Amino acid sequence: MKKIFRFMYVAITAAALLALQGCLKDDCTRTYRMYQPIYKSLTQVRADMKSTTPQALKNTGKLNVVGDYIFLNEVSKGIHVIDNSNPSAPKNIGFINIPNNVDIAVKGSYLYADSYSDVIVFDISSPTNVKPVKFMNNVMKEKNVYWYSGITNADSISVVIGYTEKDTTVDCNTYNRWANCPSCSAGLFSSSQAYAAAPQAIGVGGSMASFTIAADYLYAVSSQSLYCINITDGANPQQTAVKALGWGIETIYPFQNKLFIGSRTGMFIYDLTNPANPSAQGQFSHATRCDPVIADAQYAYVTLRGGTACNGVTSELEVIDISNLSAPVLKARHNLNNPYGLSKDGATLFVCDGKEGLKVYNASAPLNLQLIKEIKGLETYDVIAMDNRAIVVAKDGLYQYDYSNPANIVQVSKLSITKN
Repeated sequence: MKKIFRFMYVAITAAALLALQGCLKDDCTRTYRMYQPIYKSLTQVRADMKSTTPQALKNTGKLNVVGDYIFLNEVSKGIHVIDNSNPSAPKNIGFINIPNNVDIAVKGSYLYADSYSDVIVFDISSPTNVKPVKFMNNVMKEKNVYWYSGITNADSISVVIGYTEKDTTVDCNTYNRWANCPSCSAGLFSSSQAYAAAPQAIGVGGSMASFTIAADYLYAVSSQSLYCINITDGANPQQTAVKALGWGIETIYPFQNKLFIGSRTGMFIYDLTNPANPSAQGQFSHATRCDPVIADAQYAYVTLRGGTACNGVTSELEVIDISNLSAPVLKARHNLNNPYGLSKDGATLFVCDGKEGLKVYNASAPLNLQLIKEIKGLETYDVIAMDNRAIVVAKDGLYQYDYSNPANIVQVSKLSITKN
């Protein structure tokens, strides 16, 4: 296999960028920690996309819950498989290696996961012996990093699977040249073949999800598009349509026969009367913010998060009347600190408010939400609430709460994050 590339060296600031003693007029040096990429062919990488021994939770992301199992993303690394048959004592039973994985969706015996622009289908009929059954190449083209024109053979693609580290000392003239040359540290490779760095149960995803399943279709969003994939034959999905949505697309949430799509500029509603080719039905615009969304029969609930990456400075929860799907109307606002995911079960609404923890509202009167509980001491990301159990992804672990009495919510378990 031919590999054409040059090494990428990255200078790490702070602890990794060290000035040596005695930066003299004629003797000035700087020390860098350098990273040299380690390669495998895409074929070899795919051969490793299968169950391994359980791995420690370190940097968790999105999740999907089906039956007695939780599938929890380890950002850019793969998926933890957690046996949750006893929510008071969940067991981490395996890990699925998937480079650059972020999203998960499950139906029946099949799990669908992204890996860069590819979609991988896994057989999860034996949760401790998960294995891939189909690789869908370059589905989400906006995320493509290696399927270039004329490349069709996975053996010819080199994939970076990690880095070796080495400290290197250079003179200050070289340091200054590198420090003022963005392409020296950010340039990737000269090769176009490599890159850096009973009825079947449908899994329940969180509001931060970019994958979701409705009936016999998998729907996925990337930054600009909606991808529609027929999964009637679960092991052999077929893409049916791609819908251009604009820019800043982030999340997708199914309710009844609709898709609610969150973007940085608003909420899009798509009708699934023709599930192979959904049609736009309504849109609600808001100030530019990060924007997960959920919905029920009459209202959509949207958390807007400000900040450097999301623009703006304000953060809030918006309640939007969707009784007329073609013309949604903002009805109420509630100030928040730094919200992420949210979930609603009956009249109980859960909102992940970042470092402010988990907030629980009585939503029996949606336009007059009543805060009934604040759970402090955790930095929350996403939540799934169903059957009186809330599963919460937080910075320090995976929490589970019993909310059968919303006024007295009880923590039943926690799987802790391993700190490096």
